[in-house]
Amino acid sequence: MVRHNNQLPDNLPQLQNLIKRDPASYREEFEQQHRHYQSLVQVFRLQPGQFSKSLDELVMFLAQVAHCYSDVLENYPQELMDLLQTHLTVLDSDMRMTFCRALILLRNKNLLAPTALLSLFFQLLGCRDKALRKFLETHIVTDIKNLNAKHKNAKLNTTLQNFMYSMLKDNNAKAAKMSVDIMIELYNKNVWNDAKTVNVISTACFSKFTKVMVAALKFFLGTDKEEESKDSDSEDEPSAKEVVMANRVNKKTRKREKQLKKVKQLVVKHKKKKSDAPVFNFSALHLVHDPQGLAEKLFAQLEKTNERFEVKLMMLDVISRLIGLHQLFLLNFYPYIQRFMQPHQREVTRILQFAAQASHELVPPEVLEPVLKTLVNNFVTERNSGDAMAIGLNAVREICGRCPLAMNEDLLRDLVQYKTYRERSVMMAARSLIHLFRHSVPHLLHKKDRGRPTEASVEVKPLQYGEVDAKSYVAGAEAVLEETKDSSNSDSDDDDDGDDSDDEWVDVSHSSEEESTTRDEKNDTSTTKAEKNDTSQEQNKEPPTPGTKSDLAMEVSTTRILTDEDFRKIEAAQIRKQIVAPVKGRKRQAELETNSRGELVSLGDIENIYKKRRHDKQARLESVKKGQEDREKYGYQDRRQNPFSSKTNREKRKTKNYMMVKHKVQRKVKRSFKEKQIALRNHLIKLKKMK
Repeated sequence: MVRHNNQLPDNLPQLQNLIKRDPASYREEFEQQHRHYQSLVQVFRLQPGQFSKSLDELVMFLAQVAHCYSDVLENYPQELMDLLQTHLTVLDSDMRMTFCRALILLRNKNLLAPTALLSLFFQLLGCRDKALRKFLETHIVTDIKNLNAKHKNAKLNTTLQNFMYSMLKDNNAKAAKMSVDIMIELYNKNVWNDAKTVNVISTACFSKFTKVMVAALKFFLGTDKEEESKDSDSEDEPSAKEVVMANRVNKKTRKREKQLKKVKQLVVKHKKKKSDAPVFNFSALHLVHDPQGLAEKLFAQLEKTNERFEVKLMMLDVISRLIGLHQLFLLNFYPYIQRFMQPHQREVTRILQFAAQASHELVPPEVLEPVLKTLVNNFVTERNSGDAMAIGLNAVREICGRCPLAMNEDLLRDLVQYKTYRERSVMMAARSLIHLFRHSVPHLLHKKDRGRPTEASVEVKPLQYGEVDAKSYVAGAEAVLEETKDSSNSDSDDDDDGDDSDDEWVDVSHSSEEESTTRDEKNDTSTTKAEKNDTSQEQNKEPPTPGTKSDLAMEVSTTRILTDEDFRKIEAAQIRKQIVAPVKGRKRQAELETNSRGELVSLGDIENIYKKRRHDKQARLESVKKGQEDREKYGYQDRRQNPFSSKTNREKRKTKNYMMVKHKVQRKVKRSFKEKQIALRNHLIKLKKMK
């Protein structure tokens, strides 16, 4: 077929559009362009460093229509890959980018195997072309994510992971760095979130290239997001509702108001521990196959390295997290970090954080005792500022919260003396230390510092090194039976009231005074009955024998399936135990652990200083304006019901010109004491004459 005025050979976009609509009709034009491409490639091989616009356009054109003539372009993808591999270092950057874009188009049309293309792109990561490396990284991550979208392609993932493991050992720093970045990105996107990926990345922590090592360390440290402060008082908590409802019918007293306030504070604190879970990305540390070996190798590298101080801090952070999460034994770590515990040390608060993170209950107390003594001697002394002393006390609290046996009685009682220090920050830090030991090891405190005993703190058993207080039942499960018993008692009381109304004789032996008292009590309202039952129920009970509640909890745990409602009742009862004073004669073990701490130490817990900071003028003005938002306007308020009614002369006088009221203002000139004496004398003389 002869076409007159045919401009298709010179208009590739138009030809591309027509071929996609009707490939058979335009096969001749396509073959012509294909022959032109082959001739241009032969010329390009002679000078691969030069840019060829015609070849650039033809490469993209053939990639767009390759699926229409797959028989002719069967070897086209391999030709482009050969050009890239053969002339990798000398290719023009624009031509190299064009070849890569064409290969991605062919891959999207399923004309190229993913393994072959990804292997080639991994090799291209070593090019000195930042734009190309970024482009390839985006495609690799997207392609692997799409390949694992419906189901995990285990065979492909294993092949690529092995290839990337070899890339990490490459002598090219850029290729190794890009390989680590790709694996980290795939892990964060939950594509390669298995243990093999984590352990491959862990080998990069010992890379000879600093950037690769830092990238791997940052991966294990994760990103620390600041926790947003929430107003938990406004939120409804089921256990708080139950505690409030139980005390609502009682008589309003100051003691009960204080107890309710404490219960609400405990509920808010407990809810924050549950809902505001640590946001640290430390799950990768749990997937390490040999955490002890990794920690030891990292510490050996830390002792020999000459890297910057920031890199050393990152190593210390990773090592401390490994020790704390997996409860490892790395006894040389503590004397090493002890050398940096000085108030003038750079990033000293982070170093104290690492010391607390590396503390756990299996560390021998004699290993942590020198760390505590160094910390106290260097920070908690009056020659330092109040902030330094408060930070030192906070660090002691965090370490002892994870290993209470590291503290001895003499040192603790010395630190407790700062509870009356003149600096508020030091005083609050010392009181927080007292609060910690009230729940963990109260016998180390002086009797006056142990506070008022509660049901949850009576006779806390001091645990020895390596001892675990493990229970075989749900602590506090006896509350379920107590709720059932209380409800049955109330039902029986109602039944008794109904029996009194029947025409039956009840034989009761009592005096006439008791009869009148009984009749008066029957006439009381139900609210009064509830008040008396609630206030006197605890006093009228017989003290249970030791071990009764634990036996009841064991019975409930082994014979019932606890529901969500039961667990809410148990939680409310456990919170109540921390407020209610123990009944005299009752002795039992503490059943509520209030020492639960997160796996990691927050830097804010150590830097938390109770001190009102100074604000500049702008900050003060903003604070003042913020406080005036919902407040009524200060000054005179026009309270007339009808705004159009007339005003008084006194109100009108305020808006008049001064010259109009000057003669009236002059009358109010303040008189001197002498003038007042003369006026009083004249007034008395006048009164005397009138008589």
